[in-house]
Amino acid sequence: MTLDEITRQEARLIILKALVEQAGYSASDALLEPVLETYGIKRGRAFVTGELSHLAEMGTVILTVVGNTTIATLTRRGRDHVERRVILAGIKRPSPDEVMG
Repeated sequence: MTLDEITRQEARLIILKALVEQAGYSASDALLEPVLETYGIKRGRAFVTGELSHLAEMGTVILTVVGNTTIATLTRRGRDHVERRVILAGIKRPSPDEVMG
């Protein structure tokens, strides 16, 4: 696995975890970008939007576009991955410590 693939899988998990923490399980690409930067993933908003599109294809988020902003809303499938009820290829697997708190 390449460093790019590892980074993308990590970013996808970070995004899903961030959505779990939001009221309404939703956040915009603009809000998620600094979240990824906190974890050292500094690739810009286009990267975030691309990963949101990938997560939507996997059925883990639903996307709504408002002007130039993409809003992601977590689905049950996305939450199930974060809580380790299902494991989805292409998204880093959360560690048991992350699930337990």
